[in-house]
Amino acid sequence: MGLFGKLKKTQRDIAKEEIVEVPWHVLSEIQQVDEIEEQSKTTPVAIFKHSTSCGISRMVLRNFEKEYTLTDDQMKLYYLDLKANRAVSNEVAQRFQVIHESPQIIVVKNGATVAHASHHSIQAGDLEQFVA
Repeated sequence: MGLFGKLKKTQRDIAKEEIVEVPWHVLSEIQQVDEIEEQSKTTPVAIFKHSTSCGISRMVLRNFEKEYTLTDDQMKLYYLDLKANRAVSNEVAQRFQVIHESPQIIVVKNGATVAHASHHSIQAGDLEQFVA
C-alpha cells in the first residue's frame, strides 16, 4: 500500500491491524471446570478471571492480550466473565484453592494450581515458564 493508502486509514483502522488474536476459550459452564482439570494433565491451562465492570480489570486484560504470545497447543487459555458466571468463578476458586480476586489469572498443571496472580501482577510473559 502506498503513502496515500496509509493516509486514508483512521486511528481505529490502524489499531485493528495491531490487534493480535488471543486464543481464548470461554469458560461459562461449571462442568468445564472438570474438563479443564483433566486437560491440564496434558497441556497447561490458564484461567483469566475478568470483571467487565472494573476499569483496572479492563486495563490488565488489554495489556495481557497485547503481550500474550503462546499458541493454543502450548497453553489453553480460558476467559471467565465474573459478572455473567459467578457460580463458575466460585467453583474455580474452590476447586483450585485460590481465593477469588479480580482480575486474576490461575495456572493449572496436572490438575493443580501451580501459580496465580492478580491485578497488576498479571504478566503474560510469566506464563511461558509453564510450557514444557
